[in-house]
Amino acid sequence: MVEPSQPGTEILMAQLAEIGFESFVETDEGLSAYIQKENWNRHLLQDIQILNSDEFRISYDFKEIEQVNWNETWESSFNPILVDDTVTVRAPFHKQATTTYDLIIEPKMSFGTGHHETTHMMIQFLLRNDLENKTVLDMGCGTGVLAILAEKLGASAVDALDIDAWCYSNSLENVERNACDKITVKQGDVSLLQERVYDVIIANINRNILLQDLHKYVESLNDNGMLFLSGFYTDDIPEIMAACEAQLLKFNEIIERGQWVALKFIN
Repeated sequence: MVEPSQPGTEILMAQLAEIGFESFVETDEGLSAYIQKENWNRHLLQDIQILNSDEFRISYDFKEIEQVNWNETWESSFNPILVDDTVTVRAPFHKQATTTYDLIIEPKMSFGTGHHETTHMMIQFLLRNDLENKTVLDMGCGTGVLAILAEKLGASAVDALDIDAWCYSNSLENVERNACDKITVKQGDVSLLQERVYDVIIANINRNILLQDLHKYVESLNDNGMLFLSGFYTDDIPEIMAACEAQLLKFNEIIERGQWVALKFIN
């Protein structure tokens, strides 16, 4: 937990993201920043410029937290969400929705209920584009919600990949729960792609991983294929844009929601 002064919060988040922090939650007390245990050591913060700046007074502490059972948290506070009056994302214990697409997602230990701005924007992108008979890759699938929607939108085959074992297991359950039969769920990273190519690639992951793996996404994207990227802030747009332009991708569309952004590129 850090207690930054405004407007230092956004600067702090950007600098923490540079060294591997993956998610942030702004609270009344300040900012909670999260990093994987294996990527953390207390010396990481020594090079964070804003923490050593005379312009800001920032105090912080750190602690290890246990894996959160998102299912328990969800059941106590979750309401169904509605995206563009077309997609409902709800839990199994909610009543059936009357929207065109009614997605039943139980997150357990995974990320991707549609509540987060990045998932919401990716759902919007999928709704705006033609997925009929397209091959799709959902990279960092979390709960599998985007892969499930892709099949519902007419995709002919969908690969859903996540490096996390919880996400792999949870995606399998949600795929079955939504009666999908065109989705293949795998546990792993971009090394699993090998020679596979897709018409559409969805990557809702943190900025550092996107930049690291971008070249592999491009290698796996068909000519005129669509690449949807999210998981980063508006301040990250120039760096993401530059990396995509270097891979000869053509920028097509942007969606912004709060401080988060999603971008569409064409190969």
